[in-house]
Order: sequence, then C-alpha cells, then structure tokens
Amino acid sequence: MLFSTHQVAKKLGLSVPSLYRYIEMKKLPAPQAVRVGNRDVRTWTEADIENARKLLPKIANGRKTRYKKKQSAISTQQSAEAKPKRPKKKK
Repeated sequence: MLFSTHQVAKKLGLSVPSLYRYIEMKKLPAPQAVRVGNRDVRTWTEADIENARKLLPKIANGRKTRYKKKQSAISTQQSAEAKPKRPKKKK
C-alpha cells in the first residue's frame, strides 16, 4: 500500500510543513518523487514510514523530545501546585 506525504505526516503525528522541513533539511530520507500530471508526488511505503518513525526521536527538537520536555514541565508545575500552602503568620 502506498501513502501520500499528507497521510504519512498524520501517521507520524507531525504537521505537513514539519515533515517537509525534515525532508528538505535531509534529516529524513524521502522516497523518490513520481511525476503525476504536472506535479511531483512522493509515494511512501510502510517501510519508509517505519524508517522515519525510528529516525524521529534522534532529530533534535523532534516530536518526542519536545513532548518529553513538555511533560517534565507539566509534572514540575503539578508538583508545585500539590504542595500544601501554609497559613500566613500574623505579626
């Protein structure tokens, strides 16, 4: 089965511009473009998608690294909110 770049971006949990940017920066290998009418279209296979999925965590500022940073920030915020507040001392 073949997939379009838009379908692959959705499967990988990325926006389409992000996927195009990773391809343009040579961080992800792109499948060969096929000429359809007057447009070039990339057709992705399951193997191409799995390869991209393996490479994504290795990309600096990739989806998984940002997600981990976001989760650690949320957990820090939650632990700060969970501390009981002491009543103010009267002078």
